[in-house]
Amino acid sequence: MLGEVPKDRVVFTSGARPGDAIIATKGFAIEGTAILAREAANQLVSAGVSAEVIERAQRLLYSPGISVVKDALTANCSASVHSMHDPTEGGLAGGLREIATAAEVGIAIDRDRLPVLPECQAVCDALGLDPLGLIASGALLATVARQDAAALIRALKDEGIASFEIGVVTDADQGLTMKTGDAVGELPRFERDELARFGRPGE
Repeated sequence: MLGEVPKDRVVFTSGARPGDAIIATKGFAIEGTAILAREAANQLVSAGVSAEVIERAQRLLYSPGISVVKDALTANCSASVHSMHDPTEGGLAGGLREIATAAEVGIAIDRDRLPVLPECQAVCDALGLDPLGLIASGALLATVARQDAAALIRALKDEGIASFEIGVVTDADQGLTMKTGDAVGELPRFERDELARFGRPGE
């Protein structure tokens, strides 16, 4: 995809700043869940996933779909967005690591605040996969100053796009962390996308 934008409106992945709120749109993992529901429907049925859940998961490819153009345009027109990123291969965890690497910052997220779609959780539980490492096209990650986060979330809501504050950008020396309950550990690292691991489990 190619496009043009005025220089003063360009937003880079590398623009994240310590103190920024991290905003995620729609939920995770839209594309990976849809692909698995389409390609592994029989295995999901055998694992006890209902036909209704499988059908909803299959439809995610079109509703809400995997485009983040509206998300990005809305964000860029409603707040001073410091960075944006489309988490595709490697999932949410991979996308967050890419932001941190590009911007040379740390990241701290709260596992309990991550918008993992119920269909995604059901599919991943049935197939032994981790939603955080599953291809996540369809969601947008954005970072903004903390005082702008509420306005950005409202603007997205006005356009019919759900969004969630999932964490904060930190200094690089604080690393990449994830809080789960009362415990804080390293943000999960996936050597390859969970979709690829499912397709070639013996490798």
